[in-house]
Amino acid sequence: MDDTRAQAQAIADFAATLQELRRSVGNPPFREMSGRSGAISHTTLHEATKGNRLPSWGTTAEFVKACGADPAEYRDRWERANRVVGSARAGRPPAVAGTPAARPPGGVAPAASTAERRAMHIAIDPQPPREDEPPASEPPPPPPDEPADGGRAAAPAPGKRFRPTRRAAVVLATAAVGAGAAVLIVVAVNRDSAPGGDGLKAGGRSKPALSPADCPVLATNPAPAPPTHKGDVALFIADISLPDCTRVGTGQTVTKVWRLKNAGKVPWKGYSLRRLDVPQQADQCQTISDVPIDDTQPGKMVDIRTEITTPRKPGLCYVRFKMVDASGKVAFPGSRPVNFQIIIEGR
Repeated sequence: MDDTRAQAQAIADFAATLQELRRSVGNPPFREMSGRSGAISHTTLHEATKGNRLPSWGTTAEFVKACGADPAEYRDRWERANRVVGSARAGRPPAVAGTPAARPPGGVAPAASTAERRAMHIAIDPQPPREDEPPASEPPPPPPDEPADGGRAAAPAPGKRFRPTRRAAVVLATAAVGAGAAVLIVVAVNRDSAPGGDGLKAGGRSKPALSPADCPVLATNPAPAPPTHKGDVALFIADISLPDCTRVGTGQTVTKVWRLKNAGKVPWKGYSLRRLDVPQQADQCQTISDVPIDDTQPGKMVDIRTEITTPRKPGLCYVRFKMVDASGKVAFPGSRPVNFQIIIEGR
């Protein structure tokens, strides 16, 4: 079966699954289902059953809840269909559990603070170390009228110096650019690659037993490594929605949007953000495992969206993703994961 037919079949099969669920509860009108949901329109619910395209996970979750069923029971079926659709779009075979394309992966270099986001460059091509390199300096705090960025800083917390790991020489340099802006430069030395050397622990949970008091969670640096594709560079631009420590109610579906820039020389075709803390836990926010990234040419920016279904219990959701290429290989093993961290409040 060719990619186009496989994609159409996966979409049709999933639409039939939703149709059967609705029939099993007496075919309630879509307007009535929309009223039960309170979060999605009747036209979107209707479209989900037509088989023209695969509905988003957020739409699917609301559809299932409106039928009185548990969205968790339908996640695996949606994930399988989504893998087929995503693989057909990228022109590659679907990922199979246990293969390299299905393993948890790698990501993108994020910004250090609100001020540093305004102008930040991440250089991850190998550079020769210098014995006379001065100690790493610390970036200035954000201006009083700007909130802190919420823990994505590449630099250490105030009062602590960054210590290069293994054979890496990492230099953090900041300089004023205009009013209150800063440039952050990260230079990493190449290291020998090894199997699984992406700075990740496959299948590990993000952080056990986190509470709202831990927000913002400070990111840690993986072992330095060059990008998988020479000349590939990803630049974090902004959180378009749900900045760190945003408060969201329990049992809601919301949309997270990151903005990244392809700042290198390698086109992003079939790239995606892959979730690290799998299998997903019931007390964590639910998302799709592979968030597609629109094909992005060098020099262009892209908004990456994923829908989040919050858990039924209050707490902190801290979820990490790494960027992978079309083959499922970690694109930036030496960069920190992209993440979202939101505080879940009881309603």
